[in-house]
Amino acid sequence: MQERFAGTVRAIREVAATDAPPTDRLQEAMALIQQDHPHYEWVGVYILRDDALELGPFVGAPTEHTEIPIGRGVCGTAAATRANQIIGDVRKLDNYLACSATVRSEIVVLVWDREEIIGEIDADCDEVGAFTAADEKFLTVVAAILAPLVRAVQ
Repeated sequence: MQERFAGTVRAIREVAATDAPPTDRLQEAMALIQQDHPHYEWVGVYILRDDALELGPFVGAPTEHTEIPIGRGVCGTAAATRANQIIGDVRKLDNYLACSATVRSEIVVLVWDREEIIGEIDADCDEVGAFTAADEKFLTVVAAILAPLVRAVQ
């Protein structure tokens, strides 16, 4: 993992290990990501419940997408295909669910509990091509750290 993400991972590990309620720890983890990495203009956790993703803790502008059906948008596609998504330009997608007219790129990384998807970390940026494989590796590590907390609020 790139050095620019290492400090954030350490801080998230510390937050995850506290006795605060799981939702508070998830919220703090999202705030750390945005604080340390400005291209994460909106970042949040979606919790998988039945056949939909429900918005959990997030940092950024409010969104109307508080529940996303499996298969819709970037988040729903990630869950349906069981694969992380890095979208360089969301304007090129037919099924994109716009949280903001200014968003240009998005990344979604699945949160797993063994072989089961339990949630996702979703991030948006107003710049085209803002997220790379390095961001995916970073968020994959974060997702593993936060998985017990996501399970706890599921």
